[in-house]
Amino acid sequence: MADLQALMTWTFNSEVATPPEVLARLIPGETAWVSYKTFRDTATVTNKRIIIADKQGIMGNKIEVYTIPFKSIVMYSTENAGSFLDFNAELEMWTKAGKFKLNLAKGIDVAKLDRLVAAGIFGSSD
Repeated sequence: MADLQALMTWTFNSEVATPPEVLARLIPGETAWVSYKTFRDTATVTNKRIIIADKQGIMGNKIEVYTIPFKSIVMYSTENAGSFLDFNAELEMWTKAGKFKLNLAKGIDVAKLDRLVAAGIFGSSD
């Protein structure tokens, strides 16, 4: 049986424009704040949720989309990248469905992501 924790972990390398397949899923009143990319997958933080598009298969034509509504997050933590051998920053979220982990390459601003997740959970004046 596959390890659920391994299935719910992604490593994102760079901030990118929000992909069209994610924009097409947004509901009225939902705004994409930031998107991150692995080689094939993307994570987008909106004002309502985190959307993870997990491309599958050799050609990447099959896409599994995970939605993590902010209202389902019961706790989260961020960790910045350290020095020397610690290459990734991390965002971990404990939800009603389980634990999700996003690893972020050293150049990604984890404090920005922390502020956006907090704004999504607690509300924003924007």
